[in-house]
Amino acid sequence: MTTMMHTYDQFPIDIVDGHDFYLTDAKGQDYLDLTAGIGVCNLGYSNAAVKAAVTDQVDKVWHISNLYPNDLAQAVADKLCPSGYQAFFCNSGTEANEAAIKLAHKATGLDEIIAFDYGFHGRTAGSLAITGYPHIQEGFDPLMPATKLIPFNDEAALSAITEKTAAVFLEVIQGEGGINVGSKSWLQALQSQCQKTGTLLIIDEVQSGMGRTGYKFAFEQFGLKPDMITVAKGLANGLPVGALLAKTEVAQSFQPGDHGTTFGGNKVVMAAANAVLDQLTPEFLAEVQDKGATFLADLKEVLADLPTVTAVTGTGLMVGIHLTDAVPVDHVISLLHQQKILTLSARGNTLRLLPPLVIDQGGLIKAVQAIHQVIADLS
Repeated sequence: MTTMMHTYDQFPIDIVDGHDFYLTDAKGQDYLDLTAGIGVCNLGYSNAAVKAAVTDQVDKVWHISNLYPNDLAQAVADKLCPSGYQAFFCNSGTEANEAAIKLAHKATGLDEIIAFDYGFHGRTAGSLAITGYPHIQEGFDPLMPATKLIPFNDEAALSAITEKTAAVFLEVIQGEGGINVGSKSWLQALQSQCQKTGTLLIIDEVQSGMGRTGYKFAFEQFGLKPDMITVAKGLANGLPVGALLAKTEVAQSFQPGDHGTTFGGNKVVMAAANAVLDQLTPEFLAEVQDKGATFLADLKEVLADLPTVTAVTGTGLMVGIHLTDAVPVDHVISLLHQQKILTLSARGNTLRLLPPLVIDQGGLIKAVQAIHQVIADLS
Protein backbone atom coordinates (compact mmCIF):
# COMPACT_ATOMS: atom_id res chain seq x y z
CA MET A 1 0.00 0.00 0.00
CA THR A 2 1.37 3.42 -0.95
CA THR A 3 0.90 6.65 0.97
CA MET A 4 0.29 8.45 -2.35
CA MET A 5 -3.33 9.08 -3.38
CA HIS A 6 -4.32 7.09 -6.45
CA THR A 7 -5.05 10.04 -8.72
CA TYR A 8 -2.88 8.82 -11.61
CA ASP A 9 -2.63 5.56 -13.56
CA GLN A 10 1.11 5.24 -14.03
CA PHE A 11 3.42 3.31 -16.33
CA PRO A 12 6.10 1.18 -14.62
CA ILE A 13 9.01 3.36 -15.75
CA ASP A 14 10.93 5.15 -12.99
CA ILE A 15 12.54 8.19 -14.64
CA VAL A 16 15.67 9.32 -12.78
CA ASP A 17 17.68 11.37 -15.29
CA GLY A 18 17.56 13.00 -18.68
CA HIS A 19 19.46 14.90 -21.32
CA ASP A 20 18.33 16.84 -24.40
CA PHE A 21 15.31 14.83 -25.66
CA TYR A 22 16.10 11.54 -23.92
CA LEU A 23 15.03 10.29 -20.48
CA THR A 24 16.76 7.59 -18.43
CA ASP A 25 15.05 5.16 -16.06
CA ALA A 26 16.32 3.59 -12.84
CA LYS A 27 17.60 0.60 -14.82
CA GLY A 28 19.80 2.84 -16.96
CA GLN A 29 17.65 2.51 -20.08
CA ASP A 30 17.32 5.57 -22.34
CA TYR A 31 13.98 6.53 -23.90
CA LEU A 32 13.36 8.88 -26.83
CA ASP A 33 10.92 11.32 -25.28
CA LEU A 34 7.93 12.52 -27.31
CA THR A 35 6.07 13.89 -24.27
CA ALA A 36 8.20 16.75 -22.84
CA GLY A 37 6.49 16.08 -19.51
CA ILE A 38 3.13 16.75 -21.23
CA GLY A 39 4.37 19.78 -23.12
CA VAL A 40 6.43 21.22 -20.26
CA CYS A 41 10.16 20.64 -20.85
CA ASN A 42 10.16 22.27 -24.27
CA LEU A 43 13.90 22.97 -24.13
CA GLY A 44 14.72 19.42 -23.05
CA TYR A 45 16.41 18.05 -19.97
CA SER A 46 19.87 19.58 -19.97
CA ASN A 47 19.40 23.16 -21.11
CA ALA A 48 22.54 24.97 -20.00
CA ALA A 49 21.04 28.46 -19.83
CA VAL A 50 18.10 27.38 -17.66
CA LYS A 51 20.35 25.39 -15.32
CA ALA A 52 22.77 28.29 -14.97
CA ALA A 53 19.99 30.79 -14.26
CA VAL A 54 18.38 28.57 -11.62
CA THR A 55 21.71 27.77 -9.95
CA ASP A 56 22.65 31.44 -9.82
CA GLN A 57 19.31 32.39 -8.26
CA VAL A 58 19.40 29.57 -5.70
CA ASP A 59 22.68 31.01 -4.47
CA LYS A 60 20.90 34.32 -3.79
CA VAL A 61 17.29 34.14 -2.52
CA TRP A 62 14.63 31.55 -3.29
CA HIS A 63 11.46 33.34 -2.30
CA ILE A 64 10.16 36.76 -1.37
CA SER A 65 6.54 37.63 -0.75
CA ASN A 66 4.53 39.72 -3.18
CA LEU A 67 4.55 42.54 -0.63
CA TYR A 68 7.80 43.69 -2.26
CA PRO A 69 8.76 44.60 -5.85
CA ASN A 70 10.18 41.78 -7.93
CA ASP A 71 12.46 43.04 -10.70
CA LEU A 72 12.97 39.51 -12.04
CA ALA A 73 9.22 38.94 -12.41
CA GLN A 74 8.99 42.34 -14.13
CA ALA A 75 11.70 41.29 -16.59
CA VAL A 76 9.80 38.08 -17.39
CA ALA A 77 6.55 40.02 -17.84
CA ASP A 78 8.28 42.45 -20.21
CA LYS A 79 9.41 39.55 -22.42
CA LEU A 80 6.22 37.51 -22.13
CA CYS A 81 3.49 40.12 -22.60
CA PRO A 82 2.42 41.32 -26.03
CA SER A 83 2.32 45.11 -26.27
CA GLY A 84 -0.53 46.53 -24.22
CA TYR A 85 -0.88 43.58 -21.82
CA GLN A 86 -0.06 43.08 -18.13
CA ALA A 87 0.87 39.84 -16.34
CA PHE A 88 -0.19 38.08 -13.15
CA PHE A 89 2.08 35.17 -12.18
CA CYS A 90 0.84 32.04 -10.42
CA ASN A 91 1.87 28.38 -10.28
CA SER A 92 -0.02 26.43 -12.96
CA GLY A 93 -2.28 26.66 -15.96
CA THR A 94 -5.30 25.87 -13.84
CA GLU A 95 -4.49 28.78 -11.52
CA ALA A 96 -4.05 31.08 -14.51
CA ASN A 97 -7.49 30.06 -15.78
CA GLU A 98 -9.05 30.57 -12.35
CA ALA A 99 -7.59 34.09 -12.30
CA ALA A 100 -8.99 34.72 -15.78
CA ILE A 101 -12.47 33.61 -14.67
CA LYS A 102 -12.38 36.05 -11.74
CA LEU A 103 -11.07 38.90 -13.86
CA ALA A 104 -13.74 38.29 -16.51
CA HIS A 105 -16.49 38.56 -13.91
CA LYS A 106 -14.92 41.63 -12.31
CA ALA A 107 -14.27 43.46 -15.59
CA THR A 108 -17.69 42.84 -17.14
CA GLY A 109 -20.05 42.50 -14.19
CA LEU A 110 -21.58 39.52 -16.02
CA ASP A 111 -21.97 35.87 -14.97
CA GLU A 112 -22.12 33.78 -18.13
CA ILE A 113 -18.99 32.07 -19.45
CA ILE A 114 -18.89 29.99 -22.62
CA ALA A 115 -16.34 27.28 -23.39
CA PHE A 116 -16.17 24.36 -25.83
CA ASP A 117 -16.84 20.64 -25.82
CA TYR A 118 -13.61 18.75 -25.14
CA GLY A 119 -11.66 21.86 -24.26
CA PHE A 120 -9.48 21.36 -21.20
CA HIS A 121 -8.82 24.20 -18.75
CA GLY A 122 -8.14 22.47 -15.43
CA ARG A 123 -9.63 20.49 -12.56
CA THR A 124 -10.23 23.07 -9.82
CA ALA A 125 -13.79 24.21 -9.11
CA GLY A 126 -14.01 27.06 -11.61
CA SER A 127 -11.81 25.62 -14.33
CA LEU A 128 -13.58 22.26 -14.11
CA ALA A 129 -16.88 23.93 -15.00
CA ILE A 130 -15.41 25.13 -18.32
CA THR A 131 -13.63 21.83 -19.07
CA GLY A 132 -15.80 20.03 -21.60
CA TYR A 133 -15.50 16.46 -20.34
CA PRO A 134 -18.61 15.10 -18.56
CA HIS A 135 -16.68 12.14 -17.13
CA ILE A 136 -14.13 14.48 -15.51
CA GLN A 137 -16.87 16.65 -14.05
CA GLU A 138 -18.84 13.66 -12.73
CA GLY A 139 -19.11 13.55 -8.96
CA PHE A 140 -18.19 17.19 -8.37
CA ASP A 141 -21.54 18.96 -8.65
CA PRO A 142 -22.56 21.65 -8.15
CA LEU A 143 -20.18 23.30 -10.57
CA MET A 144 -19.86 27.02 -11.27
CA PRO A 145 -23.24 28.22 -12.57
CA ALA A 146 -23.93 30.23 -15.73
CA THR A 147 -21.51 28.14 -17.80
CA LYS A 148 -22.27 26.90 -21.32
CA LEU A 149 -20.33 24.36 -23.38
CA ILE A 150 -20.79 24.54 -27.15
CA PRO A 151 -19.34 22.59 -30.14
CA PHE A 152 -15.80 23.39 -31.30
CA ASN A 153 -15.21 24.46 -34.91
CA ASP A 154 -18.98 24.94 -35.42
CA GLU A 155 -19.92 28.39 -36.74
CA ALA A 156 -23.62 27.92 -36.02
CA ALA A 157 -22.80 27.46 -32.32
CA LEU A 158 -21.32 30.96 -32.12
CA SER A 159 -24.82 32.46 -31.87
CA ALA A 160 -24.74 31.33 -28.23
CA ILE A 161 -22.35 34.24 -27.56
CA THR A 162 -24.49 37.27 -26.69
CA GLU A 163 -24.33 40.58 -24.82
CA LYS A 164 -24.98 38.56 -21.66
CA THR A 165 -21.75 36.59 -22.06
CA ALA A 166 -18.86 37.75 -19.92
CA ALA A 167 -16.17 35.71 -21.65
CA VAL A 168 -15.40 32.88 -24.04
CA PHE A 169 -12.63 30.43 -23.11
CA LEU A 170 -10.86 28.83 -26.05
CA GLU A 171 -7.95 26.62 -27.05
CA VAL A 172 -7.08 27.31 -30.68
CA ILE A 173 -5.69 23.76 -30.71
CA GLN A 174 -7.39 21.39 -28.30
CA GLY A 175 -4.62 19.30 -26.74
CA GLU A 176 -6.30 16.87 -24.35
CA GLY A 177 -9.28 17.00 -26.71
CA GLY A 178 -7.39 15.15 -29.43
CA ILE A 179 -5.18 17.75 -31.18
CA ASN A 180 -8.16 19.42 -32.81
CA VAL A 181 -7.02 22.51 -34.73
CA GLY A 182 -9.50 25.35 -35.07
CA SER A 183 -9.99 26.53 -38.62
CA LYS A 184 -8.77 30.08 -39.25
CA SER A 185 -12.11 31.22 -40.64
CA TRP A 186 -13.99 29.84 -37.62
CA LEU A 187 -11.57 31.35 -35.12
CA GLN A 188 -11.85 34.75 -36.78
CA ALA A 189 -15.64 34.44 -36.83
CA LEU A 190 -15.52 33.66 -33.11
CA GLN A 191 -13.40 36.74 -32.44
CA SER A 192 -15.78 38.88 -34.50
CA GLN A 193 -18.77 37.60 -32.52
CA CYS A 194 -17.00 38.43 -29.26
CA GLN A 195 -16.20 41.92 -30.49
CA LYS A 196 -19.77 42.42 -31.69
CA THR A 197 -21.26 41.44 -28.33
CA GLY A 198 -18.62 43.05 -26.08
CA THR A 199 -17.54 39.61 -24.84
CA LEU A 200 -14.01 39.00 -23.57
CA LEU A 201 -12.04 36.45 -25.62
CA ILE A 202 -9.73 34.35 -23.41
CA ILE A 203 -7.29 32.02 -25.15
CA ASP A 204 -5.78 29.16 -23.17
CA GLU A 205 -2.20 28.68 -24.42
CA VAL A 206 -1.17 26.41 -21.55
CA GLN A 207 -0.26 23.52 -23.86
CA SER A 208 0.01 25.24 -27.24
CA GLY A 209 2.10 28.25 -26.18
CA MET A 210 5.78 28.90 -25.53
CA GLY A 211 6.92 27.83 -28.99
CA ARG A 212 5.05 24.52 -29.15
CA THR A 213 3.61 25.30 -32.62
CA GLY A 214 6.56 27.37 -33.82
CA TYR A 215 4.99 30.58 -32.52
CA LYS A 216 5.32 32.15 -29.10
CA PHE A 217 1.53 31.83 -28.86
CA ALA A 218 -0.38 29.49 -31.19
CA PHE A 219 -3.12 32.08 -31.78
CA GLU A 220 -0.64 34.32 -33.65
CA GLN A 221 -0.89 32.17 -36.77
CA PHE A 222 -4.65 32.73 -36.91
CA GLY A 223 -4.66 36.53 -36.77
CA LEU A 224 -6.28 36.78 -33.33
CA LYS A 225 -5.81 39.31 -30.53
CA PRO A 226 -7.46 37.99 -27.36
CA ASP A 227 -8.41 40.07 -24.34
CA MET A 228 -6.66 37.57 -22.08
CA ILE A 229 -4.09 34.80 -22.54
CA THR A 230 -3.25 32.03 -20.08
CA VAL A 231 0.11 30.26 -20.19
CA ALA A 232 2.02 27.73 -18.07
CA LYS A 233 3.71 24.39 -18.89
CA GLY A 234 6.69 25.35 -21.10
CA LEU A 235 7.22 28.81 -19.60
CA ALA A 236 9.82 27.68 -17.03
CA ASN A 237 10.85 24.37 -18.66
CA GLY A 238 9.64 22.18 -15.81
CA LEU A 239 9.46 24.47 -12.81
CA PRO A 240 5.87 25.20 -11.64
CA VAL A 241 4.55 28.42 -13.15
CA GLY A 242 1.46 29.93 -14.70
CA ALA A 243 0.58 33.38 -15.94
CA LEU A 244 -2.50 35.36 -16.86
CA LEU A 245 -1.85 38.07 -19.45
CA ALA A 246 -4.60 40.64 -19.95
CA LYS A 247 -5.02 43.78 -21.99
CA THR A 248 -4.26 46.74 -19.75
CA GLU A 249 -7.82 48.07 -19.84
CA VAL A 250 -9.06 44.68 -18.63
CA ALA A 251 -6.23 44.08 -16.16
CA GLN A 252 -6.99 47.33 -14.37
CA SER A 253 -10.19 45.79 -13.01
CA PHE A 254 -7.98 43.86 -10.58
CA GLN A 255 -7.02 46.03 -7.63
CA PRO A 256 -4.96 45.12 -4.52
CA GLY A 257 -6.78 42.39 -2.60
CA ASP A 258 -8.85 41.17 -5.56
CA HIS A 259 -6.53 38.26 -6.28
CA GLY A 260 -3.25 36.86 -5.01
CA THR A 261 -0.88 33.93 -4.58
CA THR A 262 1.86 33.00 -2.15
CA PHE A 263 4.33 31.47 -4.59
CA GLY A 264 3.52 33.26 -7.85
CA GLY A 265 6.57 35.08 -9.18
CA ASN A 266 8.94 32.87 -7.17
CA LYS A 267 12.50 34.04 -7.82
CA VAL A 268 13.90 30.66 -8.86
CA VAL A 269 10.99 29.99 -11.20
CA MET A 270 11.25 33.47 -12.71
CA ALA A 271 14.96 32.90 -13.32
CA ALA A 272 14.09 29.77 -15.32
CA ALA A 273 11.31 31.55 -17.23
CA ASN A 274 13.62 34.43 -18.05
CA ALA A 275 16.16 32.01 -19.53
CA VAL A 276 13.44 30.20 -21.51
CA LEU A 277 12.09 33.39 -23.06
CA ASP A 278 15.57 34.51 -24.09
CA GLN A 279 15.80 31.33 -26.20
CA LEU A 280 12.46 31.70 -27.98
CA THR A 281 14.08 33.73 -30.73
CA PRO A 282 12.58 34.14 -34.22
CA GLU A 283 15.26 31.79 -35.52
CA PHE A 284 14.45 29.11 -32.94
CA LEU A 285 10.71 29.37 -33.62
CA ALA A 286 11.30 29.13 -37.37
CA GLU A 287 13.24 25.91 -36.79
CA VAL A 288 10.32 24.49 -34.79
CA GLN A 289 7.96 25.35 -37.64
CA ASP A 290 10.24 23.63 -40.16
CA LYS A 291 10.78 20.52 -38.02
CA GLY A 292 7.08 20.31 -37.26
CA ALA A 293 6.05 20.60 -40.91
CA THR A 294 8.48 17.84 -41.92
CA PHE A 295 7.43 15.61 -39.00
CA LEU A 296 3.72 16.01 -39.80
CA ALA A 297 4.28 15.38 -43.51
CA ASP A 298 6.41 12.28 -42.85
CA LEU A 299 3.81 10.84 -40.47
CA LYS A 300 0.99 11.47 -42.94
CA GLU A 301 2.98 9.80 -45.72
CA VAL A 302 3.98 6.62 -43.89
CA LEU A 303 0.62 6.16 -42.14
CA ALA A 304 -1.58 7.00 -45.14
CA ASP A 305 -2.14 3.39 -46.20
CA LEU A 306 -2.90 2.02 -42.73
CA PRO A 307 -6.66 1.45 -42.34
CA THR A 308 -6.43 1.87 -38.57
CA VAL A 309 -5.24 5.50 -38.89
CA THR A 310 -8.11 7.88 -39.63
CA ALA A 311 -6.20 11.18 -39.56
CA VAL A 312 -2.97 12.90 -38.54
CA THR A 313 -3.53 16.41 -37.20
CA GLY A 314 -1.56 19.21 -35.61
CA THR A 315 0.83 22.05 -36.21
CA GLY A 316 4.42 22.59 -35.15
CA LEU A 317 5.51 19.89 -32.70
CA MET A 318 1.97 19.29 -31.44
CA VAL A 319 0.69 16.23 -33.31
CA GLY A 320 -2.17 13.76 -32.98
CA ILE A 321 -2.50 10.38 -34.71
CA HIS A 322 -6.16 9.36 -34.70
CA LEU A 323 -6.72 5.60 -34.51
CA THR A 324 -9.74 3.36 -35.01
CA ASP A 325 -11.06 1.41 -32.05
CA ALA A 326 -9.38 -1.70 -33.48
CA VAL A 327 -6.04 -0.31 -32.24
CA PRO A 328 -6.35 0.90 -28.61
CA VAL A 329 -4.01 3.82 -28.08
CA ASP A 330 -2.89 2.55 -24.67
CA HIS A 331 -1.66 -0.64 -26.36
CA VAL A 332 0.28 1.43 -28.92
CA ILE A 333 1.89 3.42 -26.08
CA SER A 334 2.92 0.22 -24.28
CA LEU A 335 4.44 -1.27 -27.42
CA LEU A 336 6.35 1.96 -28.05
CA HIS A 337 7.73 1.66 -24.53
CA GLN A 338 9.28 -1.61 -25.67
CA GLN A 339 10.88 0.37 -28.49
CA LYS A 340 12.18 2.81 -25.83
CA ILE A 341 9.91 5.65 -26.99
CA LEU A 342 7.59 7.64 -24.72
CA THR A 343 4.29 9.01 -26.07
CA LEU A 344 0.93 10.28 -24.79
CA SER A 345 -2.76 9.71 -25.43
CA ALA A 346 -5.61 12.14 -25.96
CA ARG A 347 -9.38 11.93 -26.36
CA GLY A 348 -10.79 9.90 -29.21
CA ASN A 349 -8.20 7.10 -29.21
CA THR A 350 -5.51 9.56 -30.29
CA LEU A 351 -1.76 9.07 -29.99
CA ARG A 352 -0.45 12.49 -28.89
CA LEU A 353 3.11 13.62 -29.63
CA LEU A 354 4.65 16.62 -27.83
CA PRO A 355 8.42 16.17 -28.17
CA PRO A 356 10.86 18.67 -26.69
CA LEU A 357 11.30 21.47 -29.20
CA VAL A 358 15.06 20.80 -29.24
CA ILE A 359 14.61 17.34 -30.77
CA ASP A 360 16.67 16.87 -33.93
CA GLN A 361 15.67 15.42 -37.28
CA GLY A 362 17.30 12.12 -36.41
CA GLY A 363 15.09 11.76 -33.35
CA LEU A 364 11.99 12.62 -35.36
CA ILE A 365 12.87 10.11 -38.10
CA LYS A 366 13.39 7.42 -35.46
CA ALA A 367 9.98 8.28 -33.99
CA VAL A 368 8.22 8.10 -37.37
CA GLN A 369 9.74 4.71 -38.13
CA ALA A 370 8.88 3.21 -34.75
CA ILE A 371 5.31 4.56 -34.72
CA HIS A 372 4.71 3.21 -38.23
CA GLN A 373 6.09 -0.20 -37.29
CA VAL A 374 3.96 -0.55 -34.15
CA ILE A 375 0.70 0.59 -35.77
CA ALA A 376 1.33 -1.43 -38.92
CA ASP A 377 1.96 -4.59 -36.92
CA LEU A 378 -1.26 -4.05 -34.99
CA SER A 379 -3.15 -3.32 -38.20
